[in-house]
Amino acid sequence: MSGLHFEEFEVGAVIEHATTRTVTETDNLLFTTLTMNPQPLHLDEEFGKNSVFGARIVNSVFTLGLVTGIPVAETTLGTTLGNLGFEEVTFPQPVLIGDTLRVETEVLDKRESRSKPDRGVVRLEHRAYNQRDELVCRLRRAGMMKRKNAAA
Repeated sequence: MSGLHFEEFEVGAVIEHATTRTVTETDNLLFTTLTMNPQPLHLDEEFGKNSVFGARIVNSVFTLGLVTGIPVAETTLGTTLGNLGFEEVTFPQPVLIGDTLRVETEVLDKRESRSKPDRGVVRLEHRAYNQRDELVCRLRRAGMMKRKNAAA
């Protein structure tokens, strides 16, 4: 287990995740078609060329999943009891096919569970940047985390 327990999260800490990921055409095509999204901005090169972006853009829900997934190994792998919700998600710049994303996570706050002493709630902000250091996604979420003493 490489995830952090509730007690190990330090409010204000910023984790720069080692894993980076280049988004491929296959990623975008499969995700978009599997989720039944016929948006030509994701699927039609000619449509994309004539859009305000000048190219196809990557499905934002794929981006959301990737930005939430990259931090797992260093934050919640084996120690989370589940997501409680996403408070805010923004996409200040589009992700393009071929962009390489890196993610950093900031611990916003945490509190012990009021009803279950074996867990606590941690609020995180994930920020993703492309290879040009442009912010492409920012999201805040809350997770229910195991307490270390409850895991023993």
